[in-house]
Amino acid sequence: PAARGESAGGGQKTFRTLLAVPPAATDREERDGEERLAVTDSQPPAGTASPVERGIFWSRELEEQVPPGFAAEEAAAWLSAARAARVASLERGGCGRSSNRLARLSDGSRACVRYGINPEQIQGEALSYHLAGVLGMQERLPPMALALVETRGRQWEPVREELRGSHWAEGAVVSLTRWVDNLTAVVAPAPWGAEAGAGRRLQPLSAGELVGLPPSQLVELVQWSDLILFDYLTANFDRLVSNLFSLQWDPRVMRRATSNLLRAPDGGLVFMDNEAGLVHGYRLLAMWDPYNEPLLRSVCVFREGTARRVAELHRRRSAAAELRRRYRAREPLWARLGFLSERQAELLQARVDFVHRHIAHCRAQ
Repeated sequence: PAARGESAGGGQKTFRTLLAVPPAATDREERDGEERLAVTDSQPPAGTASPVERGIFWSRELEEQVPPGFAAEEAAAWLSAARAARVASLERGGCGRSSNRLARLSDGSRACVRYGINPEQIQGEALSYHLAGVLGMQERLPPMALALVETRGRQWEPVREELRGSHWAEGAVVSLTRWVDNLTAVVAPAPWGAEAGAGRRLQPLSAGELVGLPPSQLVELVQWSDLILFDYLTANFDRLVSNLFSLQWDPRVMRRATSNLLRAPDGGLVFMDNEAGLVHGYRLLAMWDPYNEPLLRSVCVFREGTARRVAELHRRRSAAAELRRRYRAREPLWARLGFLSERQAELLQARVDFVHRHIAHCRAQ
């Protein structure tokens, strides 16, 4: 399904493009778009404050206003401390499903401990986190490390009794995700939100209309463009896509909070709970791609760094190799869960290629 070309299935008639409305690209248009992707067009006339540069890229000035998220150095320090810390206590609530726990660590920090219904969910969480690193957007995801449940081990010794009552399997791999305070819910911005909820066809939002939007809305749209691209690559259906799916029986769902997406006090979006990505999501492509593909098409303005990384992964055909290299280098327990199957690795590359063609087509327009 990831390589089915430019058709978006049944969802194509429902969703229109947010920032442009490209139809299916021809091979010639794809080639032209790729050639022109690296060309620097003339800038807007003097005095024009456009949030878009060269037709499809968010301006540098706008990107500089995006909250920094979880800095690489800060994330590395937390991960190192969390791996070395003992789990001082485990509490119910606040971390999703009932099998998860909120852990207080001996270094004073807190972490959500996620125990997957099956190992592929924890694998998907870990691989999605490191794919975000490959794509240059890991700062939007809370730091995440794997941990091995060992009731007699040093890390879990203080909560041995709690573990006995948790029904967690001895030797299971869980994920530790840094707890972040003061996060608030996020409602999808227009036109995904209000217009989709009203059942209307989404109309294109032109660069001219973007100029009139408040800076806070533009800063959020920059982050949403990364989120939608990321969720397409990972086939994550457990965020905006699940809300779009629910429109068939809940016409107001788009006016409610978006699943697994929260906002920090500084306005930065936090991509939470990515366990549906890459593994679980790839098994269910036939069900969810009729929503995921049109959603990707609804974006035709991108962060230039994101587009550049996608282009490089496409040119080298190295998406799975880059992910594997990063995963093995940065996650000591990677071998406990393993990596993508050969088929899943092929699907990842096919989806990278699909995104690259879409970006090239937007550029050609």
